[in-house]
Amino acid sequence: MSRVAVMGAGSWGTAFSIVLADAGNDVTIWARREEVCRTINQERENTDYLPGIELPPAVSATHDAAKALAGAAFVVLAVPSQNLRDNLSAWVDHIPGDAVLVSLMKGVELSTLKRMSEVISEVTGAGPERIAVVSGPNLAKEIARREPAASVVACEDEEVAKRLRELCHSPAFRPYSSTDVIGCELGGAYKNIIGLSVGMAVGLGFGDNTTASVITRGLAETARLADALGADPMTLMGLAGLGDLVATCSSPLSRNRTFGEKLGQGLTTEEILASTRQVAEGVKSCSSLLDLANRTGVYAPIVEHVHAVIEGKMTAEEMLKSLINRDTKAERD
Repeated sequence: MSRVAVMGAGSWGTAFSIVLADAGNDVTIWARREEVCRTINQERENTDYLPGIELPPAVSATHDAAKALAGAAFVVLAVPSQNLRDNLSAWVDHIPGDAVLVSLMKGVELSTLKRMSEVISEVTGAGPERIAVVSGPNLAKEIARREPAASVVACEDEEVAKRLRELCHSPAFRPYSSTDVIGCELGGAYKNIIGLSVGMAVGLGFGDNTTASVITRGLAETARLADALGADPMTLMGLAGLGDLVATCSSPLSRNRTFGEKLGQGLTTEEILASTRQVAEGVKSCSSLLDLANRTGVYAPIVEHVHAVIEGKMTAEEMLKSLINRDTKAERD
């Protein structure tokens, strides 16, 4: 048994807490709001994000970050990606010096274009042997219902990746280890943009040929950027790439696909944001991924067009027409 702090009580943080508890660990969730802590501790349920899912006895919650972090061997970070730096800066003095820091977040920081592992390193001073990521086809509600799933846990230190792999191997959750942190992070962040674009196609009433085309070209776009930044392109063919992409683009449980559907139906970004408390990470990270691609010299037409729709500079229908009407070329190009 390990002591694990999960910093964030949203859908994915809570679902991953269930995985960790089922794997035999003692889990403390930090929640921003005290009422969330009360329902978790008293009703054994996170009614705001995963209603109807009973939490294991080994999961507890606190509003006190220092209490959550005390003695933790692993610190799991599960806040919205654009809020990580501020939160981590407030927590850093309470994080045990030997704890492994595990990112569940799938985004790129707007102001710096840094991946989440880079933000963690910068704020905490932790070396790569203490920073890990989890990425894969992991829709929170299905994980919480203990439906069988697999994922990738990545750390540059292979032995730490193996430790994390054992930490979260539960009866319903099968992790695979990797040392390609960059590939796992980019696959997780970029698939949100592709999920938005697939959602737009669905919202416009288009079928499987259209969505399959967007998914496939989106994967190629992701792999181009990952390769340019030093990742292993084969990572994008696995769970953290293709697996996560398929889940995000095919499931109505995906926040990004659902957000895209509403854009395809004619709603504006502001109207959709006003109607939900859940964060669609792709909406926030789209501009940073576009800037990262431009800075790296990578051609990224899908993220460029999705960004234009989110900013209200074109409609979803105009986006798909524009993508189709680009100059033709060889597929490998």
